[in-house]
Amino acid sequence: MKLSLVVPCYNEENNVREFYATALRDFEGAEYELEMVFVDDGSTDNTLAELKALYEFDPDRVKVVTFSRNFGKEAAILAGMKEADGDCMTIIDADLQQRPSIARGMYEFLLSEPDYDCVAACQSDRVEDKTLSFFKKIFYKLINKLSDVPFEQGASDFRTFRREMAEAIIALPEYQRFSKGLFAWVGFRTKYIDYKADGRNSGESKWTFFKLFKYAVDGIMSYTVKPLYVPIAVGSALTLVSLIWFIVDIIAAAAGAQLKLWGVILLMFFFFGGVQLLSIGVLGSYLSKQYIQSKNRPNYIVRRIYKSDSAAVSGEDKNNGSI
Repeated sequence: MKLSLVVPCYNEENNVREFYATALRDFEGAEYELEMVFVDDGSTDNTLAELKALYEFDPDRVKVVTFSRNFGKEAAILAGMKEADGDCMTIIDADLQQRPSIARGMYEFLLSEPDYDCVAACQSDRVEDKTLSFFKKIFYKLINKLSDVPFEQGASDFRTFRREMAEAIIALPEYQRFSKGLFAWVGFRTKYIDYKADGRNSGESKWTFFKLFKYAVDGIMSYTVKPLYVPIAVGSALTLVSLIWFIVDIIAAAAGAQLKLWGVILLMFFFFGGVQLLSIGVLGSYLSKQYIQSKNRPNYIVRRIYKSDSAAVSGEDKNNGSI
C-alpha cells in the first residue's frame, strides 16, 4: 500500500524542506509506503532549487513536477494527481497549515473503513480575517441554493481519497477546474472531519480577497445554470409591470391627469437598459467559458519531471547526501 501526498507549491522556498521533514516524522513507523509529489507552479523564488535538493536526497520518495509558468493551484493539483502512484492520494499545502499527521489519520481511516472513498477536512476554527470568513459563509449558502451538487460548508481541498476517485477526477475534460465542485460532482462516499489549521510555517497566503472572489464566481458558474433564468424571470416580471403601468397611464390620461411623458420614457429607458446589460453580462460570462473550453488548451505545460525512473531527470551532479 502507498499514500501519495500531492503538494502544490508556489513561492514556498522556506517551507518545502520543513514540510518534507515534518511528513517523515509524522509518518514514522507507518506500515505502508509514503510518496511526496511536489508540483512547482512556476515559482519565482528558490522553490525549485529546494525541491531539486529534496529529490536528489530522497529520489525514491520524492517526485517533482515543474511547470513552464504559473498555471494556478487547480492545474498543480491535477498534475500532481496524474503523477502520483499511490493507492490513495492526499492534497495538502506546503505551508504546514495542514498537518501531515492529519493526512496520516485520514489515510488510516480509509484503510480501516473500506466503505468510504474519501476523507475531507473542514476547518472548525479559521485563523483568518473575519470579513473573509463572512464572505466564505455567504458563498457556501449561495452555491448550495443554486447548485444541484451539495457543497459541504468549510470543506477544503485538504482531503485523502482512493485512486478510483482520483481517476474519476482526472478523467473530467474541463479546462476551468474547481476542485471543490469536482469532488462533489463525482460523488463517492465521503467522511467529513473537523480540523484546526495552524499558522503558516513561513510567508504569507497567496490568496487575496479578489482572487478568492474570482474563484468563488468561477465555482458558482461552473456548477449551476440557474443564473441564466434570472434575466428571464426579471424580464417577464418587468414586461408585466410595464404593461400594467401602460394601462394605468391610459386610464389616468382618460380621466384628465397630466402625464410627464418624457420622464416616464427616460425612466423606462434607463431601467430596461440596465436589465438588458445585466442579461447580456450573464450570458456573456457563460459564453466566455465555452469560448475558453473550445480552444481545448491543456491545463498546464510541464517543463520537467524529476523522478527516479524518468529520463527527464536533470543531469546535474548529485549532492553529498545532506539537505
